[in-house]
Amino acid sequence: MTRARDAAMRLRRAAASATRARDGFGGTAVGARVVEAARATHSARDSAAAKTATTTRAPTRVYIETYGCQMNVSDSDVVRSVLRAHGVATTEDLREATAALVNTCAVRDNAESRVWTRLRQLKALKRDAGHALTTVGVLGCMAERLKAKLLETEDLADLVCGPDAYRDVPRLLENSTRRLSDLSEEDRMNVLLSLDETYADVRPVRRDVGSPMAYVSVMRGCDNMCAFCVVPFTRGRERSRPFESVVDEARGLIAEGVKEITLLGQNVNSYADAPMKATTSADDDPFAAYAKGFKSVYKPKREGARTFADLISAVAGLDQEVRVRFTSPHPKDFPDDLLRVIAQTPNVCKQLHMPAQSGSTSTLERMRRGYTREVYLDLIKRAREMIPGVALSSDFISGFCGETEDEHAETLSLLEDVRYEQAFMFHYSLREKTHAARNLEDDVPEHVKKRRLAEVIATFRRRALEANAAEVGRTHLVLVEGASKKDPEAQMSGRSDTGKRVVIQGKRAFSNSSGKEVDIKAGDYVVARVVEAGASTLLATPSEITTARAFYDAHSGAAWF
Repeated sequence: MTRARDAAMRLRRAAASATRARDGFGGTAVGARVVEAARATHSARDSAAAKTATTTRAPTRVYIETYGCQMNVSDSDVVRSVLRAHGVATTEDLREATAALVNTCAVRDNAESRVWTRLRQLKALKRDAGHALTTVGVLGCMAERLKAKLLETEDLADLVCGPDAYRDVPRLLENSTRRLSDLSEEDRMNVLLSLDETYADVRPVRRDVGSPMAYVSVMRGCDNMCAFCVVPFTRGRERSRPFESVVDEARGLIAEGVKEITLLGQNVNSYADAPMKATTSADDDPFAAYAKGFKSVYKPKREGARTFADLISAVAGLDQEVRVRFTSPHPKDFPDDLLRVIAQTPNVCKQLHMPAQSGSTSTLERMRRGYTREVYLDLIKRAREMIPGVALSSDFISGFCGETEDEHAETLSLLEDVRYEQAFMFHYSLREKTHAARNLEDDVPEHVKKRRLAEVIATFRRRALEANAAEVGRTHLVLVEGASKKDPEAQMSGRSDTGKRVVIQGKRAFSNSSGKEVDIKAGDYVVARVVEAGASTLLATPSEITTARAFYDAHSGAAWF
């Protein structure tokens, strides 16, 4: 066992050198050779870890707690699957757990602050003689960003595991049962980033198996290197899952009764299976694969690859009764072929997330977003022309480095012009390692950031309320998710095709299939007429329970009228 562990340690150190060599996408010949060496170590490392796991005994009950984006939710399902494959039981009750794994987010300071608070709470439980908890682990982006600091700070974590090392969680859990003095840092932590790990062969174990919605991860990592974003440093380089593995997983979920599949990725619409070479065109435009006018800091390799348009078409083609969504995209990766698939495929939802981040061209340049305000607005216009009635959502950052009042005003005017129906809005939070941290000054005072954010939120809410007011009188095909949280005895809740929360008044409706009134349940498609609208929620009355196909057939492929 000692010899195997020492060998694994040497492999991890070699791969760590490769990670440092390619930090920031290292471009030297020496760096490239080391990166190739790192590729070879991954399979050996995984084999050593698997051998260790099968010959040792791990804690019996593991509780997984998830913070952050949908990708983290999907990753927790991957971890749950890995644990069960190694004979490790999981529990949804922390009181029963001998180990708690916290899957974390590192996008903003506030997200990390919540995790630090939670880790201190879990440490207190470990000290409670009446509680079974003995081990606390940190997974995900915060683990990748802070690494050993998590082991050293107040003894809050017993193990640390990054997003590309989840196959190693059983070994790390087993090691946590040994005396701390016998453990090296490598015994307690694996934060190696991978060039090819996608967990394509791991069938995720969903926490809520009865839910009509499910996530399918199709790619990992991000190459965009936006100035403010830590994701390339916590999630690594972009790599896409094999096309067939995604379609097979979706097919299995449909067989289980899932009615809505969301395809996931840090830059989901840059998906490209088996790329052959950099994309070119007749005029040698390296960005020909993008929407018109968009650029990036890297040259995309899409020639000969199956694209996201191909993938979403294949998944939607499995069963018209199953809706398909995707997140989180980048605006550059909305070429006409993708917009066309969305427009022409009834069960691909007509809701596009197009993160603007700012409405100012000069701010966008400092952010290294690869487009101008004008190019972005041209894309919005194109999307609305090709997909009538499409709902748009976005992300915005207030108070980015050097942002002036005039630049802030341009963001407010973009919100006015586009009239988004949903938005995720935050004030800027500096992240270590990013281009902004290395090259720009975080010079907007905190109180100014907060004031500008409040103005962004107020402008968005006013315009969103106007957009939703136009929904009153419309009838939507609503996929029911369950009882309403506010009034579970009298209301049901679901989402429209356009991604809007719909609260249904009443819990019974006429069923087309049975010919009588029945209870509305999760997974039903309900035809509901909107009678009231707020900035984020629609209130509707149900008329019937139907099928997606019947509704599309009756309304020329539309999901509302």
